[in-house]
Amino acid sequence: MRLYNQKPKNMTHNLPPIPFSPPRIDDKTIAEVISALQSGWITTGPRTKEFEKRIAQYVGVDKVVCLNSASAGLELMLRWFGVQEGDEVIVPAYTYCATANVVVHCGAKPVMVDVNANDFNINIQNIEKAITEKTKVIIPVDFAGLPCDYDELNQLASNENIRKKFTPRTLTQKQLGRILILSDAAHSIGAIYKGKRTGALTDVTVFSFHAVKNLTTAEGGAICLNLPEPFNLEEIYKQLCIKSLHGQSKDALAKTQIGNWRYDVCEAGYKCNMTDILAAIGLVELERYENDMLLKRKYIFDKYTEAFSKDKRFEIPIFETDTKKSSYHVYPLRIKNTTENERDAIIQQVAMQNISVNVHFIPLPMLSFYKSAGYNIQDFSVAYDNYAREISLPVYYDLTDEQIERVIRAMMGASS
Repeated sequence: MRLYNQKPKNMTHNLPPIPFSPPRIDDKTIAEVISALQSGWITTGPRTKEFEKRIAQYVGVDKVVCLNSASAGLELMLRWFGVQEGDEVIVPAYTYCATANVVVHCGAKPVMVDVNANDFNINIQNIEKAITEKTKVIIPVDFAGLPCDYDELNQLASNENIRKKFTPRTLTQKQLGRILILSDAAHSIGAIYKGKRTGALTDVTVFSFHAVKNLTTAEGGAICLNLPEPFNLEEIYKQLCIKSLHGQSKDALAKTQIGNWRYDVCEAGYKCNMTDILAAIGLVELERYENDMLLKRKYIFDKYTEAFSKDKRFEIPIFETDTKKSSYHVYPLRIKNTTENERDAIIQQVAMQNISVNVHFIPLPMLSFYKSAGYNIQDFSVAYDNYAREISLPVYYDLTDEQIERVIRAMMGASS
């Protein structure tokens, strides 16, 4: 390995910067936002409702609720299911803090489990060992856009011995009669698992439309409902809309109907509805997502893989298998035989060449809040090893071939 206190060859700040993941904003996006502004509807309105319908059609579910973030979607579903103090929710140790934070917000305990060494996703055997009578929900995370093992997850939740452990505390929990699988698919809209798109792979799926996501609305998220019978998805959709708007029985669009001004407040709800300005961006992005955005991101992944697979210093991420196809959200390259400090030095070397890279993610037990709550990264050796060697490379729509080559050369040089 390089002596990392040496100045890198070719160090320069004169080259134009390569950002990590800027959003795609072009004339079509701007025109649709202007149209939304001129329409008079800038809060939840017809565009939001249309965006919900189109997402539902795209992923193959009956009902979708759009919100201002994926975090809001995860928390609303936990609260809808009745998760509360004394309950446990299983999450991977390797994820963004939002996955666990929403559990804490509900007063419940995040139970962290280790992940797979090969694909970063939650390990099914570790989940099974962590299930207790207090477990109410499992939140798998589709890391970097690659779907988790949903058949195995669904089978685990339905296993007779696991169901016997389940202790319902609410009518909703009794109705389901087992642990809820709540997929954190913040990275994976458009990904495929055994012929189905994410969103329709388990009980409930939540997407993110944050600024760095493949499909952005600037900020935003969506809940995809796929619960089994006898759940009434139309009724649950209405309940979630109410929860997302202060518990109010009607939104602004519904109250515009003649004589329909009167409303009620059914519960002390939240304020996390999506606006039509955000939905306007999403409608443009969804229209060109499958046959444009995903194709470009796959092209970038393939370019990186072609280059780095020829060099034994690198461990190539899994983004396609016989049963899975990623959404190509993050390219998590790992450096073999590298320490965390050496990895950090490589990032610094690349940054010196005006190239932005990232790390996905700092494992939850290493964050101050969770560390102070008693979680210890030494209990999650796979998560730590993946993190310590991982560097996420730039992937975005406007990344050029020349820029891709610059990233490759910078990584090759910094890792020598």
